[in-house]
Amino acid sequence: MNETLSPAPAPPEPPTFDVIPLSADIRQAVDALGYTNPTPVQIAVFEPAVRGKSLVVQARTGTGKTAAFGLPIVDQLVRKSIPGVQALILTPTRELALQVATEIERLGKNRGVKVVAIYGGAPMGKQIDALADGAQVVSGTPGRVLDHLRRGTLDASKVRIFVLDEADEMLSMGFAKELHAIIEHLPTERQGLFFSATIPPDIERLARAKLKDPEFLTLSSDQVGALQVQHFVYVMRGGDKRQELVRIIEIEDPESAVIFCNTKDETERVAEALQNKGYDADWLNGDLEQKDRERVMTATREGKLRFLVATDVAARGIDISHLTHVINADFPETAEYYVHRTGRTGRAGRTGTAISLVGPKDIGNLYLLRLTYKIRPIEKQLPTAGELKTRQETDLVGMFQDAFAGRPVHPDDLALARRLMTHADSERIIAGLLRDHLGARPIDPVTEAAEARRARNPPPVIVQQPAPVVTATPSTPPMPSTTRDPARERSRPAPRRRPEEAEPVREVIREPLARADRPPPELRPRPPAPGEVPPRRTGGRTPHSTYATWEPPTEIDDDAPILRDSTPDVRSPAAPQIATPSERAAGPVSVAPVTVNVAAAAAPAGTTRSEEDDPDFAQIFVNVGRREGARPGDFQRILEEGAGLPKADTGAIRVRERNTFISVRKASLDKAVAALAGQVIGGRTVIAEPARRTTTA
Repeated sequence: MNETLSPAPAPPEPPTFDVIPLSADIRQAVDALGYTNPTPVQIAVFEPAVRGKSLVVQARTGTGKTAAFGLPIVDQLVRKSIPGVQALILTPTRELALQVATEIERLGKNRGVKVVAIYGGAPMGKQIDALADGAQVVSGTPGRVLDHLRRGTLDASKVRIFVLDEADEMLSMGFAKELHAIIEHLPTERQGLFFSATIPPDIERLARAKLKDPEFLTLSSDQVGALQVQHFVYVMRGGDKRQELVRIIEIEDPESAVIFCNTKDETERVAEALQNKGYDADWLNGDLEQKDRERVMTATREGKLRFLVATDVAARGIDISHLTHVINADFPETAEYYVHRTGRTGRAGRTGTAISLVGPKDIGNLYLLRLTYKIRPIEKQLPTAGELKTRQETDLVGMFQDAFAGRPVHPDDLALARRLMTHADSERIIAGLLRDHLGARPIDPVTEAAEARRARNPPPVIVQQPAPVVTATPSTPPMPSTTRDPARERSRPAPRRRPEEAEPVREVIREPLARADRPPPELRPRPPAPGEVPPRRTGGRTPHSTYATWEPPTEIDDDAPILRDSTPDVRSPAAPQIATPSERAAGPVSVAPVTVNVAAAAAPAGTTRSEEDDPDFAQIFVNVGRREGARPGDFQRILEEGAGLPKADTGAIRVRERNTFISVRKASLDKAVAALAGQVIGGRTVIAEPARRTTTA
């Protein structure tokens, strides 16, 4: 008997925002933003939040948590008729504070909700003015919020809802003392919403102690985000880790990635190693000035930066939907950090990949990761010489494909090609044709093809420009969104400017973002030793009236606790104690003069300095660097074509932000300097001279 098989039931349609009872003006703002389907966390939070219920919500990063608490705030909880701060949102970093403020501003634009972002590294006066102007929602970092509360410039007496975003990360960063101090300034009758990717015991204790009868909502378990990602590890047997990382990236060829390091100095060294190989990479850590942090983040979100090298602290709150890879150059010291790192890829249904470099000291942490979250990364071997050869061949094939992709082909040529491929000696004939073509090129074709692949950025991401949010950050010039062909641009002569024209600030896509020069890690002031108390400023108390024009020092790291007895970062046993606000105003600490080796300082710390120490090699100083778009290959090409120097006579080429150091054999020094001098790179005339070995700062 034949039975008719019934068709499989169709999957249910995802819910629309009709399931959330939003006011008409808020729904209009949601539709204008292009949001069509609410996420599970947004559906689960809205109804109890508008009823005034305190919640502890566990949901992975990237699931729409900002709108989950932003919609109840702008729709029901903030009353437009009441001036003053009614909602206080704390975030672990300034980037996340600005991101949250921007999102809430967009959601409440039809209702006129006043939102202000307050965080360190931005002028205090503008923040005070915005608060005095009747700001109703404040999104800020713990250090700056506590500053305003203690000065009386932030009145918390009308706060009705208190939100902690990324609560677990905030406690792991040592902000427990700040949180308790801020809560002491808030009214006792208030609503609380705590959002966290994980719920460790300290978060649960904080919620039960500071919230009234909290309800716990679990939208995703700790490892859900990590389990949706493919995990791989490369076991290091010794050698230079940065060199091995570059080899792995050569083979894996990720479209875009965040590369995590455990220390600030290592982020700069890894980024520089990638830049010297021709990759578009930049670093992000707590030492970076605010304006540069925002420019780096903007370029990363818009797909204009391929590799972002960051520490855990600097990457808090990064929301980049298009990331394909997360790479742990340093394996995280806790399983929770691993979950947070790898949860930044594989979002919105995309496939994500996590790659970790594991040394002998990391085996214990890898074992704990397997026990705690049942994540078992697949072990891979470091690239062999054969795999690197395959990568070179793939690069050449890609170069041919790109070169002929848009060119019309005559039918006779296609017919001849088909006939050739069926010939008994087809491989030998094609190999001869390739050698004749590649051998005639002035540039090594393997190098040219590899540079073209490394310079290829992910597709640009179209970012909706929100309405401006009241912040205290200087305006950042927009980044260009057009794509560029480096090989084609290298063949164009650089434009010449009239002498009276001012040198413009170049905004480039495939070059590192411009920032002020900073001394190498080994030349920075020594942090205080454990137990050492920084010098305090003596004198009378600063009058309250002076706070209206007070500006914070530019190098203050707002992503660190400001209370002196705060718990130090467990990853940094010798972390310096952070000065109090009164000590911050005391000004910079003087540093004694030091004698430095200019050529040695140009080399990244931890790299070999055999060429500087080799008596047969000399260093050349060149006055152009990354901000002009210079690459090591540019200088190598000038030396080969202009001075006739083979690669054997050229050593390391270290391109820094504003200058470059080139190692050449002493016998070829004068010839190399003459070939470099007068060249034009990035619209700037090259000045080359032998590097001075020592100088006194």
